[in-house]
Amino acid sequence: MKKFLTGLAAVGVAMTFSHSAKAECGSVSIAEMNWASAELMANVDKVILEQGYGCEVELVAGATMTTFASMNEKGQPDVAGELWTNAVAVPLEAAVGEGRLHKVNDGPITDLGEGWWVAPQTAEKHPEIVNDINALLARPDLFPHPEDPSKGAFVGCPAGWGCQLANASLYRAFEMEKKGWLLVDPGSAAGLDGSMAKAVERGENWFG
Repeated sequence: MKKFLTGLAAVGVAMTFSHSAKAECGSVSIAEMNWASAELMANVDKVILEQGYGCEVELVAGATMTTFASMNEKGQPDVAGELWTNAVAVPLEAAVGEGRLHKVNDGPITDLGEGWWVAPQTAEKHPEIVNDINALLARPDLFPHPEDPSKGAFVGCPAGWGCQLANASLYRAFEMEKKGWLLVDPGSAAGLDGSMAKAVERGENWFG
C-alpha cells in the first residue's frame, strides 16, 4: 500500500515483566497479539523457550492497549514479543523507569510507522491527494462506502489497537463526518487485511 500521511513513529518492542527473569524458567505467559507479525513472534518465542529452556509456555490473547494495561497493572502476561507503542509511550517509559517493565530490544522491527494509506492505483490516478490531507478529505467520492455510496469510507483499525483510538480522534479533529466520510470498523486484523487486498486486486480505491 502507498503510505499517505505519517503518524507518530511506531516502535516494536519486546518486553518482559521483571520477575520472569529467574534462574529456573518455570511457567511463562506470552501475549499472542491479534496481528500476523506479533502472532509469529509469540509462537517462535514459545518454541525457543520450550525446546531450548524447558519452560512451560502459555499463549494468551492480546492487543496493544489491553496487553500493556495488564502487564503494567497486574504483571501478566510475562512477555509481549511485539508492541506498537505510540498510544502508550508515556506510561510505558514510566513503567520502565520504575522497573515494572523491561525492554529487551528497543526495536526488533525498524523503519516502520503508522499512518494513513491509499492504494497504489489511487495514488497513481490522483497524485494531488498524496501529500495534501485537505485535498484527500475533499474527495470522499473516490472512496464510496459499500452501504452508502454517497459517503466516503475511511477504514479504521480493529478494537484493541492503538491506532483505533488515533483514527477515531483524527476523524473528529478533521471533522470528517461533516465532509462526507464514515469511519469503518474492519472488525479484525484479517478484516483489515482483506479490505486492503480486495481493493488492490480489483483496482478499486482504498483509504485507511
